[in-house]
Amino acid sequence: MLLSRTHINDEYKGPPPCELLSHYLSTSIMEGEVEFIVPGIPKPCKTWYTVFGDLSPNTRSHRPLVALHGGPGATHEYLLTLTDLTRAHGIPLVLYDQLGNGRSTHLPEKKDDGAFWTEDLFIAQLEGLLAHLGIQDDFDLYGHSWGGMLGGRYAIRQPPGLKRLILANAPVSMESWLAAVNRLKTELPLPVQAALDKHEAEGTTDSQEYQDAIMLFYGRYVCRIEPWPREVAGIFEAIANDPTVYSTMIGPSEFFITGSLKDWTLLDGRHLHKVRAKTLLLNGRYDEAQDSVMCPFFRDIPRIEWHTFKNSSHMPHHEERDEFMKVVSGFLLGDD
Repeated sequence: MLLSRTHINDEYKGPPPCELLSHYLSTSIMEGEVEFIVPGIPKPCKTWYTVFGDLSPNTRSHRPLVALHGGPGATHEYLLTLTDLTRAHGIPLVLYDQLGNGRSTHLPEKKDDGAFWTEDLFIAQLEGLLAHLGIQDDFDLYGHSWGGMLGGRYAIRQPPGLKRLILANAPVSMESWLAAVNRLKTELPLPVQAALDKHEAEGTTDSQEYQDAIMLFYGRYVCRIEPWPREVAGIFEAIANDPTVYSTMIGPSEFFITGSLKDWTLLDGRHLHKVRAKTLLLNGRYDEAQDSVMCPFFRDIPRIEWHTFKNSSHMPHHEERDEFMKVVSGFLLGDD
């Protein structure tokens, strides 16, 4: 999810993590931390995670699903709706906070260090967590927005334990993403477009006028629920509290990407055909991740299907929750 740290609900303070968890699920929940050794970082780092359901290969009903949150710079909370899959179908779910975010180790001293915040860093963190949980040989992967970008790169490397891949609301390249969001920007009222252009040109993207303009865009193309679910509002607060990862990798907003991901692509070398996992593409009719940013996935990944949610934007797991769970559970539990 390419989120702007300027889009914040000032009244939202967010519930404690334990309150969110109990709100979502009354089945077994395990929380933990695993050490993550980061080259060049002298202090100890950790990955915080939570598990819903049973991971034991001897007693679990289904293959575990590991979820990669968006941002970069968001946290796991807005993906808690995925616990519906555990409650209804017994699918074990692993959520975690990526390095620099949420309850995992923060590294504000690495702000603006684009050479540090790389895909390899986040993939190493994922692999360490999989090994710690003992599921590296048999798991499914769900990646939302930036998480889908990361999941796509990981799947190209053909990890043997990855069986099914869900790329949700994710672009295949930043070039295609920028083209799509700038087309959507032309659908905004002319004064709003003018405000966005003015502040980006003048370098005043922290102004209230720019924030208000971004808010209007997000209400149309990120989450169309009014008011936003608290988990969705909360991720913007998290990015505002520590913008290290987002500002370094993205920049002021998705219209104005100046960070290390500005030239990011999965089309270099045409490697998408290497993805061996059965794959599901998801997006919404009103999504920032328009069809144009996802078509190359569908064209190049050998075993793939695609579902577009007709009443959703960037967060169908909230906007059309029941239909989303029906589609995703059908894919995860279907025949290989």
